[in-house]
Amino acid sequence: MAVRELDTHVKETPGVLHKQLPRRAFLLKLGFLLNGIAGVFVGVPVLGYLFSSFRTTGPFKSWVTLGPIAGFPENQTRLAKYQNPNPRPWDGQTTDIPCWVRRMQGEKFQIFAINCTHLGCPVRWFEESKLFMCPCHGGVFYEDGEHAAGPPPRRLYVYQFKVENNELFIAAGVMPTLATPSKEDGEIAGRVTGA
Repeated sequence: MAVRELDTHVKETPGVLHKQLPRRAFLLKLGFLLNGIAGVFVGVPVLGYLFSSFRTTGPFKSWVTLGPIAGFPENQTRLAKYQNPNPRPWDGQTTDIPCWVRRMQGEKFQIFAINCTHLGCPVRWFEESKLFMCPCHGGVFYEDGEHAAGPPPRRLYVYQFKVENNELFIAAGVMPTLATPSKEDGEIAGRVTGA
């Protein structure tokens, strides 16, 4: 039995030395090339995702106004909306993001994400009972956002905010979650000083 070379087969033609690539070697090299291209297409987005947490600037971390503080009466909770600072053309009405604004007095606010901390359903404010209630699974929260009853595991998520020139701003573009907790300065959850 004769031993065959796998990589190349040399054919001699009159006056010219010609190297011919066998089919198996060609398909092997083509497979390596296509796998390399696929690896780049998969690897670039994965690397972008992994290094995105180091990004500290950009439209996704913006201070967005909710309006003048006069629009939020003291000792009341109101529904407010802001525009997503990083919209996409296909977002449509979902660029309008609602939140609950509770003004205690003066420049003391609490601004809650509208999402329940259980499964993300939108909570509603009931002025009569001074409670936030989730219609999906019966989650109940006190007016300060603390968990009162039902399956939610924690209090409502709180946005960071600041007041400048009698205008109320929130840190938009970053959804408040356990991964991005609000800073608390002891007195009012979410208040940012010196920003």
